[in-house]
Amino acid sequence: MSAQTFAAPLADPVSRAGWTGENAPRDATTTLATLDFGAGRSALYDFTDNQWHNPLRTNRIVVRGSLGELVDDRIVRLAADRTVVESRLARRQSGIEQDLEGFDLDHLSVDGVVVYRNPFRGARLADDDIAVAALLAGTAAWVRGGPPPYPLAQACQDHLLGLAIGEAVRTGATVRTSVEAWAG
Repeated sequence: MSAQTFAAPLADPVSRAGWTGENAPRDATTTLATLDFGAGRSALYDFTDNQWHNPLRTNRIVVRGSLGELVDDRIVRLAADRTVVESRLARRQSGIEQDLEGFDLDHLSVDGVVVYRNPFRGARLADDDIAVAALLAGTAAWVRGGPPPYPLAQACQDHLLGLAIGEAVRTGATVRTSVEAWAG
């Protein structure tokens, strides 16, 4: 992988503690890294300081495959010969406007088929908190004899990529990693 950082002024009005009142732009660092996984697989890492809390940075995701791609909530794919179709990833969110169920993620669907259902419906959790709760519930099941929810070996291998991005930024050189013994 290779990586670079860029500094540019950005207002940062919200911190982990809430609204700061700081509306004057100050330098924020953006890290861009390219990861080559081999066999035609790659990733682009694009992260700006405090983007978790900064409402001036919008959500975005791009996942590209051989037969199509997902961009935010839009899916374009080759469904058959000479047939390109488009679908939307639809979010069923309760508690909006006249819906009195309470604000909560119900499910995600594509073309009327539910592809994800919130396992903690009614807890009123943010998406990141749903992910953490699922990991904790999976860990509890693992302790009782179930499969590990996110094996430590995989977590260590994933963390290695983050460390390599940091090294590529510090050195300006391409950094190579491999599957380590712990992940074998």
